[in-house]
Amino acid sequence: MGGDNGPQVVIPAAIRALKSHPNVTLILVGDQDILKTYLEKHHVQNDERFVIHHASQQVAMDESPAIALRTKKDSSMRVAINLVKEGTAAACVSAGNTGALMATARFVLKTLPGIERPAIVSALPTMKGHSYVLDLGANVDSSAEHLVQFAVMGSVLAEVIEGKTNPTIGLLNIGSEEIKGNERVKEAARLLSAIDLNYYGFVEGDGLYRGDVDVVVCDGFVGNVALKASEGVIHMMRHFLRQSFSKNIFTKIAGLIALPVLKHFRDELDPRAYNGANLIGLQGIVIKSHGGADEIGYANAITIAILEAEKDVPNIISKHLETLLEGHIA
Repeated sequence: MGGDNGPQVVIPAAIRALKSHPNVTLILVGDQDILKTYLEKHHVQNDERFVIHHASQQVAMDESPAIALRTKKDSSMRVAINLVKEGTAAACVSAGNTGALMATARFVLKTLPGIERPAIVSALPTMKGHSYVLDLGANVDSSAEHLVQFAVMGSVLAEVIEGKTNPTIGLLNIGSEEIKGNERVKEAARLLSAIDLNYYGFVEGDGLYRGDVDVVVCDGFVGNVALKASEGVIHMMRHFLRQSFSKNIFTKIAGLIALPVLKHFRDELDPRAYNGANLIGLQGIVIKSHGGADEIGYANAITIAILEAEKDVPNIISKHLETLLEGHIA
């Protein structure tokens, strides 16, 4: 029920996702009358792979996480996360209020042993494929120990989902030299060097998209600013490209000639292909879709949830934590 578009995007996205994963059952949580209407509109009301679970409340996109947690116990968000807690659902996907989703998921599911704070992690495109970046906004003031925990979780995710052996870990910093950065980042680097992870070293902002490492670790404040700045650059590039090819008849002809290249460029940087951020570190799988995601983007978030459920990511992270962090970080 959340996000900018609610069921009018979620239902067709769910139908799209099931075309690729026909053995999956999706539990649609929200106002049952509204959901039934949309299922009928798309002629899938009799498809047994869709199960409606009624929830009488909704969390507004601008609602305080504390108020949502305290007063919206029958919200679609809370009910969906409860279904994961109960084992009825293998994962939760939501495009709703990010703060409320994180607060509710942390309250209901709890964090994994050895993890103090969950993080938001997502894959971002690079010149060599893509890298996982965390934290993207859940924790705006992370300690060195938290950064190390993020590194462990990101490493496991890259290994399990991407099949990468011994993935490389980089710390986002203002320079690559050891003397650069604040004391928190320097301490995190020291701690990472002391445990069994493939620690690469510091990664500067301009290296975020080169693909030098498989996982980039940063504070949530820094990560969110970097993410939003990157999105802004992509929008600006598209704006200037359209503007440049629309100046006169000659640039329009050049644009037609370059159309296949431009389409490839658009597809490579299409944010819909990367929609679906993991609230990692919880005792359950919760995927956050961008609030403005369309059908394709939301379907991708569902696919990520299916994949992580199949791989049992939380359990594997928990096992790695026992091995990597025991005796190193209190």
